[in-house]
Amino acid sequence: MPRLVTVAHGTRTPAGNVVARELTALAGERLGIEAVASYVELSEPLFADVLREPYDGETVAVPLLLSTGYHVRVDLPEAVAGAADPSRVRLARPFGPDPLLAQAQVARLLEAGAEVGQSVTMVAAGSSDPAALDAIGVAASLLAEAWGSPVRFAALGGLGPRPAEVVQPGDAVSSYLLATGFFHRKLVGEVKELGAGGVADVIGPHPLAVDLLVRRSAGHF
Repeated sequence: MPRLVTVAHGTRTPAGNVVARELTALAGERLGIEAVASYVELSEPLFADVLREPYDGETVAVPLLLSTGYHVRVDLPEAVAGAADPSRVRLARPFGPDPLLAQAQVARLLEAGAEVGQSVTMVAAGSSDPAALDAIGVAASLLAEAWGSPVRFAALGGLGPRPAEVVQPGDAVSSYLLATGFFHRKLVGEVKELGAGGVADVIGPHPLAVDLLVRRSAGHF
């Protein structure tokens, strides 16, 4: 029997780690298979530890990460190589960017009181990996298509423009983050000081995110 193992970044904020567990459980129920949430760091169980435990079946590992970067390129493949049976582990591509996540972001913007046509800036955690910056740009383009008007983007760290360079007074801000934690708190604090017109919640366990996880998993069975 195959199983789903998701891997989120992990945070010291307990509520942030709950998101991965909720998404994973809901996808597992839809797929009718065992589903385990794991983390790269800062929370347990660690992805590498889950894979080191023998499992009598195929494992589909889905990174709940919104772009590529060091974790995707190095940490996760190393964990797969150290699995009890690497030949039975299939590592899917990162969770984002994806049109379904863009639609979930639109829903979060509307929940936060944003109005269609309002100027939007999307803010991501950021990375020093150029490929991650490209992925954030793609995510902003997908959000612009779903929102129906241009979307600027900024990053809290790594490469790319900072919120202070991009966010304009009255902007609705879309949080390109899966779960709450350090980066979400930093985002909210920074953009409020810049006069943003509202900050959307993180993507979280939105039904569209569950749909994406089910699709991403099923494509590897």
